[in-house]
Amino acid sequence: MKTKKTLTEVTPAKIEEKVAEVKKETAKPAEKKTAVKKPAIRKPAAAKKAAVKETVFLQYLGKEINKDDVIKSVKDVWTKQMKQKVGDLKSIDLYLKPEENAVYYVINGDVTGSLDI
Repeated sequence: MKTKKTLTEVTPAKIEEKVAEVKKETAKPAEKKTAVKKPAIRKPAAAKKAAVKETVFLQYLGKEINKDDVIKSVKDVWTKQMKQKVGDLKSIDLYLKPEENAVYYVINGDVTGSLDI
């Protein structure tokens, strides 16, 4: 047979214990929050502009001189005659003088020379 508890037997500590037990029983396990990955936003690739092909011709007194041919000739002088590496070539300055049938060049600001055209 069950005995009845009187109010004197119930203490505030016991009440807090019972409340804690009830909370534990009714509490749902905490759900783990998973980080939601946002899809990466892709930026459109920068539109690649087609390289413009440039060709320069100098026409003078019935002669035609192509810039690319002159540059190739100066590079050949640098690599074959001067025995230098192409990687050491930093700048080429050209001075076309069709009245003298010559191209004067300055390589890397200090090496000078000329070619007949």
